[in-house]
Amino acid sequence: MPDTLAIAAILAKLLIYVGTLGAVGLVIIQLMFAELVAPLRQTLRVQTVVLAGLALLASALGFMLGGAALTGDMAGMTDMTMLGLLWQTQPGDALQMRTGGMLLVILGMALPRHGNWVSLIGGLAALWSFAQIGHVPSIEGTGAKALLLAHLVAVALWIGVLSPLRTLCRSPEHLPSAAELGHRFGQIAAVVVPALALAGLLLVWMLLGTPRAVITTGYGQALLFKLVLIAAILGLAARHKLRLVPALQDGNTQAARLLARSIEIETALFLVVLTTTATLTSVLTLPM
Repeated sequence: MPDTLAIAAILAKLLIYVGTLGAVGLVIIQLMFAELVAPLRQTLRVQTVVLAGLALLASALGFMLGGAALTGDMAGMTDMTMLGLLWQTQPGDALQMRTGGMLLVILGMALPRHGNWVSLIGGLAALWSFAQIGHVPSIEGTGAKALLLAHLVAVALWIGVLSPLRTLCRSPEHLPSAAELGHRFGQIAAVVVPALALAGLLLVWMLLGTPRAVITTGYGQALLFKLVLIAAILGLAARHKLRLVPALQDGNTQAARLLARSIEIETALFLVVLTTTATLTSVLTLPM
């Protein structure tokens, strides 16, 4: 069983993922589908700021837990000597990049013009910070880190569409916008999902090296569990694209309710996926 420090590290990483991916995803959605989510503009901006703030707080907590890991007890969270040493390593670099990125996201949401582009730059910097720490840096080369960035952007886009699409589905006056958003995102997903799957498989291969490691190691088994969850999410997404969104385009209000409920299930599955990812990058170690 994981100890208290390990559980705290997993929770902090989970909150970092939720905050960062959620904030960046909403920024991308506001840029790509501005006219469709215009009725939700203020709500989405508030949600983006809240998620970015969550990422900032969780990043600081995660860094302090790194100090605790160095000392072996919670007192390390406030040990300035240990934290100073940690600041000069990859976790310190990642914290600086992620903090700067999320502050830019928040700043962009306050700017009346071109603010979304400022937020996007900050969001991409924050996503890039994940390539600076964790298991992926064990893969040499900028190419692998660029692959991870593309993977994270795709995930952020997918997560980002969930909240506005569900909200539009819950508002009878906005059902045409919900139908169009679902349709256009489905067209993009037809390209994004295969790219996301390919990037994920390449990263798994780079991390594990052999198919046998997927079955015989704890790390590989956790990855396999994550892949099963993603397959379930893909099944829901296929149902959305092939059945519910076309029905919504035809004016079926029942389809709107079903789509909103299905999005809630999809969101819950994404939380389990992110929890598994947090466990992989916080507690489990790569097989040699």
